[in-house]
Amino acid sequence: MSGGGATGPLLYAVAAAVLGMLQFGFNTGVINAPRSFIESFIQDNYDASPGLLFSVTVSVFAVGGMIGCPLASWLMDRQGRKNAILLNAAFGVIGAALMGFSKLATSVEMLIIGRFLIGINCGFATTASPTYVSEVSPLRLRGAFGTVNQLAVAVGLVGGQVLGIDVLLGSAEGWPWLLALALLPAGAQCLMMPFAPESPRFLLLSIRDEEKAREVLSRLRGTTEIDDEINDMHAEERAERQEKKFTIGDLVRTRALREPLIIGIVMHLSQQLGGINAVLYFSTTIFISAGLEEADARLASIGVGSVLFVMAIVSIPLMDRLGRRSLQLCGLGGMALFSVLMTVALNTYENNTTMSVFAVVFTFLYVAFFGVGPSSIPWMILSELFGQGARSAAVSVGALTNWFANFIVGLTFIPLTDLLGNYVFLPYTVLLLLFFAFTYFKLPETKNRTIEEVTALFKK
Repeated sequence: MSGGGATGPLLYAVAAAVLGMLQFGFNTGVINAPRSFIESFIQDNYDASPGLLFSVTVSVFAVGGMIGCPLASWLMDRQGRKNAILLNAAFGVIGAALMGFSKLATSVEMLIIGRFLIGINCGFATTASPTYVSEVSPLRLRGAFGTVNQLAVAVGLVGGQVLGIDVLLGSAEGWPWLLALALLPAGAQCLMMPFAPESPRFLLLSIRDEEKAREVLSRLRGTTEIDDEINDMHAEERAERQEKKFTIGDLVRTRALREPLIIGIVMHLSQQLGGINAVLYFSTTIFISAGLEEADARLASIGVGSVLFVMAIVSIPLMDRLGRRSLQLCGLGGMALFSVLMTVALNTYENNTTMSVFAVVFTFLYVAFFGVGPSSIPWMILSELFGQGARSAAVSVGALTNWFANFIVGLTFIPLTDLLGNYVFLPYTVLLLLFFAFTYFKLPETKNRTIEEVTALFKK
């Protein structure tokens, strides 16, 4: 096979790594359906508001994610990409086991700690998996393999929602098994990663073992003609050495870097504070409030993950054809429109039962517009707004912002629902309109522009 193709060892390495992203999707979607059973478990074993403790159980996942992101960067630089991912998978097994055995031990604390640990595991994966996949992939397949991460998230999300229906594991007896299934991707990764290669880039540039890097790269590419790629890595390293390294403090203090940093932060906030995780975490609750029976609401929730999966595929060719700015505006505008229509449907279904169906349809369309742009653009935009020297610090700030906003939405949605009832999505609508206006006036189009051209915009 000629170099640069999708060889067996390359496909194996990518599959092993993206199990971490599948884990992330699974644990985002899995908590949705069994809410009533988990609240009953909390009520039976703890003298506190079950709604509040369920909110803590949901949102502590994001606290773990905020720890996992920087931990991944630190550990990957010291232990290598492969060993860091392997250690994280073992950590995921522990978190899944704690959640699975929490009911048997009648311990709400075990459930919350397990959810926190699996959050660290997933936050780690959102940094480690894209880095590893990017570094083992040939240049011409890097974009395609990069989208595999998003597809794995969508597959995990749908899987968690399907398994949560009442005829499978969405029951008072089944929910601990449902949460314990996080053992499967973590366990599979523990078994697969020892046979996956280390990143050739890490071997060459961090360990300085060119012979080993060449051996691994030849196996990944299926050819010994790898001199060009080795030379490109050396050239990239020389360019990095010549460019000043910026810390997070430098990004804030330097005017030419501060504006793109603010843009990147707002893009990440728009992804979360537009309310998407309110739907991903609580869609079953939303559909019940729209008049559906609980079993039907769980079935409808599967559609949420399915729409995200389809849109992950649809958005791939659109990204380079229509551009980041256009897709982000389209996504935010559509989400704002359908959050209003969802609110109308939720408040009129009692007088018109057809509106229950419309509430579900409008929710699906809201999720579809999220998939158009806001789903993936915040994760890529910081890499396109910053040069090599500042990119790592900027991406770290973006990831932390994203997980923090995720935590806020998870913690506040149930109290907001208690306060606002079926008008709960209106605060998200207001924020979406503000994010739309900010994007319109501030976000430059990065399509077909080099890093130098983009950074020059902010130096004027």
